[in-house]
Amino acid sequence: MPKLDEAREFLMNVGMPKAQQADICALSILAMAGIKPDSDWKDATNEWIRIHDIIAFANQHYGTTYAENSRETFRKQAMHRFRTAALIEDNGKATNSPNYRYRITDETLKVLRAWGSNSAEKQMNRFLAYHEKLVDIYASKKKMTMMPVKINGLDFQFSTGKHNELQKAIIEEFAPRFAPGSECLYVGDTTQKDLVKNVNKLKKLGFSITLHDKMPDVVLYREEEDWIYFVESVTSVGPMDPKRILEIMDMTKDVKSGKIFVTAFLDFATYKKFADSLAWETEVWIADMPDHMIHLNGDRFLGPR
Repeated sequence: MPKLDEAREFLMNVGMPKAQQADICALSILAMAGIKPDSDWKDATNEWIRIHDIIAFANQHYGTTYAENSRETFRKQAMHRFRTAALIEDNGKATNSPNYRYRITDETLKVLRAWGSNSAEKQMNRFLAYHEKLVDIYASKKKMTMMPVKINGLDFQFSTGKHNELQKAIIEEFAPRFAPGSECLYVGDTTQKDLVKNVNKLKKLGFSITLHDKMPDVVLYREEEDWIYFVESVTSVGPMDPKRILEIMDMTKDVKSGKIFVTAFLDFATYKKFADSLAWETEVWIADMPDHMIHLNGDRFLGPR
């Protein structure tokens, strides 16, 4: 196996995220360990080294063509992440000092010198017993920043961001006020597209769910009235404009329930940006003013058309 792939395998096993298994990161480990294409891992070293030296090593021994202005990329993608994962250390100098250096820690060096040998697994397990995998650190941080949301009486979590902040408001603020007793049949998440998707109920109501990518952000069903609320959570794109209405109507052509189309915004300023593109006979709800709605036609208020 080529040394570049072996270094990548090391990074994967030590728990680095996928982005830190890229060539630039594998080459950084090889350069810091002084491992050339024909070197043995048992000969790995951990001399103090500059990013300039890493680039020069990669270009000379691995045929790359990194320029000096790529130093910041090496620093952000490899060095910073390696240090967080306790793979390397710096010499404590000011980061803008010409004497600033990095090196592989003694613990990491033991793993690298055993890499590819019978003792590799033992050394890796010993290292991981004392150091949390970076991929787990990132997952833990992400979990801590998740937004709790109660949907249909069950606890879920949205990833952070304005779009999901608004979806949370739709479910927890809009629904109790304007769709009381409703059930959430569908809601996505910016990282998990179909967080809640009641396929059986949607099919029973007549939905064609093969085009799930065109589903509105939130779909609520109020059984008492036999009303379906199609709600778009708009922070930057995607209001209930005439084109969007036609898409939803085509997807729900076999649905007999009453259809209500709602565009939700976080604030009035965002609403004003989209006001001239909203379709007639739709509704507008603004999270900053949760007790009120804007009805885009005067012949009737909230209800199916």
